[in-house]
Amino acid sequence: MRLRTTVLRTLLLGLCALLLLPAVPTAAADNGTWGVFPTPPAGAAMTDRAYFFHQGAAGASIGDSVTILNSSDKELTFRVFATDAMNTPSGGAFALLPAETRPKDVGAWIVLPPEAAGTVTVPPKGRKDIPFTLKVPQDASPGDHVGGIVALNTAVEGITKEGKVQVGVRRQVGARLYLRVPGPLTPALSVEDVRVSRGAPLLPWTKDARATVTYTLVNRGNVVVEPKVTVSARGLFGRRLLDRPARTPRPALLPGQRIVLTEPWPDSPQLDRVAVKVTASAAAYPDVRSEAGTDFLAVPWPAAGAFLLLAGTCLALLVLRRRRRASLPEPEPAGRETAGTPGR
Repeated sequence: MRLRTTVLRTLLLGLCALLLLPAVPTAAADNGTWGVFPTPPAGAAMTDRAYFFHQGAAGASIGDSVTILNSSDKELTFRVFATDAMNTPSGGAFALLPAETRPKDVGAWIVLPPEAAGTVTVPPKGRKDIPFTLKVPQDASPGDHVGGIVALNTAVEGITKEGKVQVGVRRQVGARLYLRVPGPLTPALSVEDVRVSRGAPLLPWTKDARATVTYTLVNRGNVVVEPKVTVSARGLFGRRLLDRPARTPRPALLPGQRIVLTEPWPDSPQLDRVAVKVTASAAAYPDVRSEAGTDFLAVPWPAAGAFLLLAGTCLALLVLRRRRRASLPEPEPAGRETAGTPGR
């Protein structure tokens, strides 16, 4: 049981340690100790290509090469593998699946040479070029298929203790690979599950109320899209309460992926009927647009609860006083003395 827990924690930390590549055209996947990137042409700079970009019809075979650069002063040994890409569910960052997860898409179409089937050793300040073949299956669906080639350091770089469990950390770096299979392209994006969570001060209007708008973006098409999101809110009589225009595009959303994003609202209303709307569009596809929303009643509940409690207490005291008065016996009327008639 202890071994299973250790392995599970190691895999989770390994996934977290995966380098998330920035969306900068001239940046290669490098953690400062080693890097992984497309092999540049002879005489070209190491960062000639940041990612792999290919187009191939179903049944095509594409050849390329990946380079592992060791910038350290010691020999490093890696496990090299191809895998699929994903968006992290919360925040939508780009990530590559860990070695223990079997790829089902483009990662399964990449064939590495036999010498890379086990481990690959790269000398200090050296590099290793590894050719590979991308074999597009006959039944490959049109659109974008995204994955990457990863170099996982076989050495455990750090051990931490969590209770009685020792957790080993191994780092991995991956270079992205984008493949587009020709055919009908269907960009599609939907906004779902819009909700609002609020936090109000105990005494209303003494401090700002804070809220968070949470929503889900889903790529229901077959191409990568870069969502641009606007968040707005209206109060009673159409009063504008929030208007967040589309800023820089959100993380690129891969086909079939679903991500949860949040929008802070530090000065949300404390007494109003509010309608919130989230609208998403795609930077490269003007016709793609989706919106969803939710309504909520903004009430200073702590103050309202205290008022209702006070009012209820006063009403109960009033009823109790009336009942006590009603239960008291009524005083008897004072008797009258009648003068007697003296007998004769």
